Amino acid sequence: MIVEIVFAAGCFWGVEKHFESQDGVIDVKSGYTGGSYPNPTYKDVLKYRWVEDDKKIINHTEAVKVKFDNEKISANELIKSFWELHDPTTKDKQGNDIGNNYRSAIFYTNENQKNIAYNTKAIYQTLLQEHGFGDIVTQIQPLKKFYDAEQYHQDYLTKNPNGYCPNHSTGVKFEKQNDDKKRDTIVPIGGKEIVVIEAEVFCPYCEKFKEEVSSSYKGTLPLRTVYSSQLKGFDIKTKLDATPTILFIENGKEIFAHRGFLNEDEFYKALGVFKLGKNSESYSVAFNKDTDSRFCKQYDIFKNTPDGVFVDKLSGDILFDTKDRFNSGTGWLSFYKAVDGSTIEKEDNSYGMNRIEVLAKKSGIHLGHVFPRDDGKRRFCINATVLEFIPREKLKK
Repeated sequence: MIVEIVFAAGCFWGVEKHFESQDGVIDVKSGYTGGSYPNPTYKDVLKYRWVEDDKKIINHTEAVKVKFDNEKISANELIKSFWELHDPTTKDKQGNDIGNNYRSAIFYTNENQKNIAYNTKAIYQTLLQEHGFGDIVTQIQPLKKFYDAEQYHQDYLTKNPNGYCPNHSTGVKFEKQNDDKKRDTIVPIGGKEIVVIEAEVFCPYCEKFKEEVSSSYKGTLPLRTVYSSQLKGFDIKTKLDATPTILFIENGKEIFAHRGFLNEDEFYKALGVFKLGKNSESYSVAFNKDTDSRFCKQYDIFKNTPDGVFVDKLSGDILFDTKDRFNSGTGWLSFYKAVDGSTIEKEDNSYGMNRIEVLAKKSGIHLGHVFPRDDGKRRFCINATVLEFIPREKLKK
């Protein structure tokens, strides 16, 4: 039976491409829906994207109408895929696309879809909270009228493969059901990601990797654990007959892979090569114990950031708080202390000096050094290129 459902998850270009790749989907059309005025155009939805909720005009959202054969792919699979595709906890935005025309929404066409939408929302909300995300703000309502977008928007990323509109997945996945006869298909997210192939039967090394590494990973690159049979649309050269196999993927293409177990140190060393680049300044600091240039570009960016925290560029762990930052005038980030339990201090006698090195506890990367001060406090002298900044209001609660 042919059925339709409409999803809004940010810019419709990437959303359209995502659903088109799924087996059982017959057609995907980009368009507009959910607003109060007729015959919207792209100019209209951009024009009204700042209209507040209490105004008479309700803007349309960019959406895609998915036509599918429910004997080949279920509404449940599609709706789960929708939740995982984007960040449903951000209001009126996805990534750099900001405005109410980018709001998250499901427009159902029957009661079954409505029930699935609310049930999966409740499950996914729990999963999101376990991973530190906030409340889902997705609208769930019946489809009233869907307006096709202009022709140049249809199949936009097929016609413009370098076009803008990446997916903005949280990386949080629904738990796999071992008794499912048909598992969800996994397609590339876009950009850099880590895909861990696990065994379909019990594998002690898979469990060990999950326990020691992946379960505590909080980095910004998505990490997904899947079965090899779920992969679709990836360009992979490594044989997937060993588990776990850790694939480092960029735009669906394998950059490199590791067959077998990696401990935490080995994983973050590989991630450093993948994310930072082996010839980069940040990699040299992290793994070769180099030092940022004094008053480097990243220091200039970070020295006056607003209230927030600095995290490990690889593991995502919170290391330093702006509340403890001060301007030492040295040209490197300075803090009175690190976040409790986030770092390790180690004696460093290199270059004929007696210093205390500071390492990130989880990833083991070199951060800088800590020095005594005349006032009895200590100065953590930290390299900016191995950190990322998160404003406090964006910290996941």
